[in-house]
Amino acid sequence: MKNAIILHGLYDKEEYYGPDFPSPSNAHWFPWLQRQLQLRDIKASTPEVAWTYKMLWNDWVKEVERFEINENTLLVGHSMGGGFWVRYLSEHPELKVAKVVLVAPWLNLSHEEDTNFFDFQLNPKIADQAKEFVIFSSDNDNIDVQNSVNHLRNKLKDARFRDFHNYGHFCYEDMKTDAFPELLDECLA
Repeated sequence: MKNAIILHGLYDKEEYYGPDFPSPSNAHWFPWLQRQLQLRDIKASTPEVAWTYKMLWNDWVKEVERFEINENTLLVGHSMGGGFWVRYLSEHPELKVAKVVLVAPWLNLSHEEDTNFFDFQLNPKIADQAKEFVIFSSDNDNIDVQNSVNHLRNKLKDARFRDFHNYGHFCYEDMKTDAFPELLDECLA
């Protein structure tokens, strides 16, 4: 791999404008993972999508397409960022990447958010667009994320799933650390 794109998830409006919260791309384990990849000569980018709470599909696409995405690219997505990569790859079947690692991907299957961000047809072959396609899940994540992971488990037969115990939504608050060595190991494998 020559480059990586690490994509954050949804921030609600209070978090987005809250002075005590880091920007979405600087939250949780994102800076740690970015630095660890850079130390291994992988150019790692953490795009910052503006106004994430608005869930505007075209804004997310515009932001990630500023970066090179090709057969040497590692794609990492957390929560809504993972769901973004599922839709993006589904809508770009010609795209080939080195690896995809989704951490607690969320697809809004319960329509808890009133948005068309996830109005798309899932391509059950998206795992074939990468040399490896891995999905991380935790047994104590929220039910909507667990349902999203189970949906992907049923639809993506060529994806590999890694189940964790008591990692919550893989956020700092759940893991009590910004280091995520299991994710780094998976990215480098």
